[in-house]
Amino acid sequence: MRLAASLYVSMILTLRCRLKDKHRAWLNAQAREANFVWNYVNELSQKILKREGRFASHFELQKYTDGASKECDLHSHTVQAIGKEYVTRRKQFKRSRLAWRKSGGARRSLGWVPFKSGSVKYRNGQVFFNGKLLSLWDSYGLNAYQLRAGSFSEDSRGRWYLNVQVEMSKGRRNSATGASVGIDLGLKDFAALSDGRKIEAHRFYRDLEAAIATAQRANKKQQIRALHAKVKARRKDALHKLSTALVKEYGAIFIGNVNASALARTGMAKSVLDAGWSAFRTMLQYKSDDAGVWFEEVDEAFSTQTCSCCGSRTGPKGVAGLGIRGWTCSNCGSVHDRDVNAARNILARGRAGLAAGILAL
Repeated sequence: MRLAASLYVSMILTLRCRLKDKHRAWLNAQAREANFVWNYVNELSQKILKREGRFASHFELQKYTDGASKECDLHSHTVQAIGKEYVTRRKQFKRSRLAWRKSGGARRSLGWVPFKSGSVKYRNGQVFFNGKLLSLWDSYGLNAYQLRAGSFSEDSRGRWYLNVQVEMSKGRRNSATGASVGIDLGLKDFAALSDGRKIEAHRFYRDLEAAIATAQRANKKQQIRALHAKVKARRKDALHKLSTALVKEYGAIFIGNVNASALARTGMAKSVLDAGWSAFRTMLQYKSDDAGVWFEEVDEAFSTQTCSCCGSRTGPKGVAGLGIRGWTCSNCGSVHDRDVNAARNILARGRAGLAAGILAL
């Protein structure tokens, strides 16, 4: 089903390692200076736009920030990376001015200190950055990699992490030898597979919702952060295990393109966000690329209404039909489970699109 891949490929991956808490004060100071530089280029870009009617480029902003590293006690690569990141996000969100980064108060921005390739060096179990050795829990063996660009980032509990890009060579397997699967994401069941299996929906947030509400009423901020972190960790662990298992089992994965962001603005928002559909699809995509598995998001329009046997659109329709979990096709008499039928239609559409692409080649 897929053209044979080369035996080895190079990929750029981002590794995340937690830093020791003893460096927290120094990193917080670095983050405050980084916020100052961000706010400066934010204001400068706005002034240039009003005065000249154009957006300042990354190289132009860099001229205005030359020498700022000495005044702010930041690495020069960090100052350059902040300007580049600002221009990138301004283009991404199509705004003339981005939000200010706040260094204090209730709405304080989480710490962030970017750096460019060559700024961070690995030395005897520590990383050297801007004249300081930083201890960390090295779970990846960073001495085996050439460290590239990345950032230091803070989470909601004040813990700091090193996020660094590395180049990694991976052996590839031919996905033509593996079976194909279609995946329909849902809320009653997290996912239905085209082979008839269903993945149970977890309740990561709802299981701890009562405890979070109790902590909020008692105004126990540290406990609130810890509970939210636990929800996030449980969700991430479950999604990683499931995505890894699917990539190992199948050679081609097709998944429905359900619009999670749109559903998150409805009455189902809490359940949709708790499921983590977008994170799951992202995990599947990069793990499939890493393992040589074909991955594609497929248009799932009318997949629940269309009979996967004869192609007739005889399934339950509209809001009233959402509660119907099983139905019989009036055209061919096939009996369907609603979600499994949708997964089979997603698989068929994915295969058809893949075959069309191969014929075009």
